[in-house]
Amino acid sequence: MFLLPLRCRILSGLALLVAVVVVPAAAWGEARLATVFADHMVLQRGRAVPVWGTAAAGEQVGVSIGKRTGSTKADAAGRWKVVLEAMPAGGPHQLVIRATNTLTVSDVLVGEVWLASGQSNMAMPVRRCRDAKTEQEAANFPKIRMFTVKRSARLAPQADCQGRWQVCSPKTVGGFSGAAYFFGRRLHAELGVPVGLINSSWGGTAIEAWTSLDVQKQDSRLASVFAPWKNKPKANRNKPANLFNGMIQPLVGYGIRGAIWYQGERNSKSISSARLYRHQLPLLISDWRKRWGQGGPENFPFFWVQLPNFKARQVDPNRVTSWAVMRESMQQVLKLPATGMAVTIDVGEARDIHPKNKQDVGHRLAQVALAAAYKKELVAMGPLMRSVTIEDSRVRVQFDHVGEKLVVRGKQQLVKGFALAGPDKVFHSAVARVKDNTVVVESKEVPDPIAVRYAFADNPEVNLYNSDGIPAAPFRTDDWEPDAGP
Repeated sequence: MFLLPLRCRILSGLALLVAVVVVPAAAWGEARLATVFADHMVLQRGRAVPVWGTAAAGEQVGVSIGKRTGSTKADAAGRWKVVLEAMPAGGPHQLVIRATNTLTVSDVLVGEVWLASGQSNMAMPVRRCRDAKTEQEAANFPKIRMFTVKRSARLAPQADCQGRWQVCSPKTVGGFSGAAYFFGRRLHAELGVPVGLINSSWGGTAIEAWTSLDVQKQDSRLASVFAPWKNKPKANRNKPANLFNGMIQPLVGYGIRGAIWYQGERNSKSISSARLYRHQLPLLISDWRKRWGQGGPENFPFFWVQLPNFKARQVDPNRVTSWAVMRESMQQVLKLPATGMAVTIDVGEARDIHPKNKQDVGHRLAQVALAAAYKKELVAMGPLMRSVTIEDSRVRVQFDHVGEKLVVRGKQQLVKGFALAGPDKVFHSAVARVKDNTVVVESKEVPDPIAVRYAFADNPEVNLYNSDGIPAAPFRTDDWEPDAGP
């Protein structure tokens, strides 16, 4: 009997092993689903259901869930997509894929699905939030499902991501986004349907990383954003489009109701970068809406968190900071249709950029969603300045989103945080009172007022709310260059 030398036998064995491992995948091309289609998932109710994955080129792929079925052939690159008819809320169902192989996805619910994205305050898990132990112990919500996208910065758009769906329970909720969880918990309680939450966020990241390259590269206003990355082909988390490529593109097309966003800290490094945000956020919103292709803006509502109070309390109303300008930029984006903003000027912490109170953040985001996306009879946001009227030496401010009435919290009935300026453009702290659901502002130092500011600072003292307990948003009527900052 002839035997090969030992070295040849080893190499021959390795070759056979490689053949066994590699050849079947290439030859048989088993059908696969994108990662987001997995056990415990939630599909968006009332809308067409896209399902996609890969298979051998030309392979026939059938998709079914209940009585809804569809089929297609994989294209030359092995990609396939089937769109099933809309479904009502309910479940559990099974999603079945039939090709040369059969895939079964179990425990599929149909309800409301929201994408949550941003930086560290969206990523911050329940276990780090206020009353974490109590919140985790109470998280018995089997019809709330959570999917966390694994962090991935990529130079080119990716077809898939990593992550998994989990059923909300005391054991699983601790690692999930606190803001998203508290948002979803309120939706689940008030809508009475399953809720799916997809968290795609990463701490310390800039908005330009979350927006596609296509819509940014030709925009001259973003030259300062691209300049630091010239000739640096790095898969850095803050390079423009890298997080869109790795963490958003793989989700594009998955049926969702809309998105919630908590970001902006990274883009508040200077007044100029904070001002640029009023252009960058609309760019991201329109980019995502177009790519998802769900129809008009009302079919992809987008809500965000206005930055909370932070840093030391300042007493000079003339000082303009990048943090205050960022809040102003965020508020200006409300001009876009189907948008909303959760005001959090009262839940921050002076010494911690990651405030632990994510309960109010989630609650207020849900308030916006319930009013704007689900048409519930609620006041969507905190009071927003609508108009300012100068009446001799006084200024009268009118607000939207008042509810039943404006409320001044605390024993003192004076409204804190207002300042007036005259033709000299010097602001002085002012006396402000609620009168006939407006705020009347005056200052002995300013007999001829031409501009008013409210809470326009990093960490202002505020006590003006609406009847739903949501604080008024900071504002200013001037656009004067800052005397100091950021």
